[in-house]
Amino acid sequence: MEPLANKIRPKDLTGFVGQVHLVGDGKPLRMAIENGLVFSFILWGTPGTGKTTLARIYANAINADFHELSAVSAGKDDIRKLLKEDPDGRPKLLFLDEIHRFNKAQQDFLLPFVENGELVLIGATTENPSFEVIPALLSRMRVFVFEELTAEQMSAIFDRTELDIAQNAREWLIEMANGDARQAISMLESTSELYGEITVETLKETLQAKFLRYDKKGEEHYNVISAFIKSMRASRPDAAMYYLARMLESGEDPKFIARRMVIFASEDIGLAQPTALVVANAVFRAVETIGMPECALNLAHGVAYLARAAKDRSATDAIGGAMEDARKFGNLPVPMKIRNAPTKLMKELGYGKDEGNDPEGDLLPAKLRGRKYFGSG
Repeated sequence: MEPLANKIRPKDLTGFVGQVHLVGDGKPLRMAIENGLVFSFILWGTPGTGKTTLARIYANAINADFHELSAVSAGKDDIRKLLKEDPDGRPKLLFLDEIHRFNKAQQDFLLPFVENGELVLIGATTENPSFEVIPALLSRMRVFVFEELTAEQMSAIFDRTELDIAQNAREWLIEMANGDARQAISMLESTSELYGEITVETLKETLQAKFLRYDKKGEEHYNVISAFIKSMRASRPDAAMYYLARMLESGEDPKFIARRMVIFASEDIGLAQPTALVVANAVFRAVETIGMPECALNLAHGVAYLARAAKDRSATDAIGGAMEDARKFGNLPVPMKIRNAPTKLMKELGYGKDEGNDPEGDLLPAKLRGRKYFGSG
């Protein structure tokens, strides 16, 4: 049976909800759709905000030969297969969901077909494409950022289901879904089928049954990654290893995990063991080049190292304090003796000259003289 989310999916912009900055009057994607402009682009945003729907609306508008693949399961052979299909004069459009899951070699394979126009590519991603898409491919595609849906927009989408939803249930579901319309519609459909009526209580019962397992797009995703980081922070390698295994077994993107490990190496270990950043970066690189399932070994190696390492947040605290002062005081004058003096005039004005007005020699602007970002001060 066709899912409710597909049944109510709009076929054109008249029924599309949200992303007004992209599809409102005079906005870029509306103009592309109305004028039939053919080009490749990336849709970047959180789950359930309309990326797939807008890709299909665009494909209809340019009368494209539409193909949809998920980078989680697709590979080069799938691309070759659709490219071999007989051309019928229409643009051949590939909607590649989770494009960030394609490795460098797979993205390199796509590049010439996008470059010569043989393939119109629309990539959808929840991750920053600057990190996940190779520069050569990214330079040939525009990036459109999707915003989370507001409560009013979510409510408008609920109306399209034509289901009878109690007002307090509507408000509860909007809060729970956190801008993910697809998840909310799925909840409504399941609750209606299981219980008939849609109330806060029946929604909670459905939620309990639906999310017993880790859902990488739901609340438990954030609970588990939080537990993973806190276990490493507390130097509990066994707990950290368990949460790592739980994420991997549930299909979490290993690059998402590795990226958090690189951040953790500087944020929580820092100066206590500077090689932690080297190790974390090496793990990230291994994950990029090897992929699952083998990169689980690299992740495990890195997690054991980071969890056992000594911890020092002084650099994290220092940059936090310095950034607070930078925001608070703005562009304070740099002491003359450490200013660059490339010209004769600048030297005459005192640039690069020690005028003895920095007795402590801390090289900070006068207003911040004596400030200590490392330790108390």
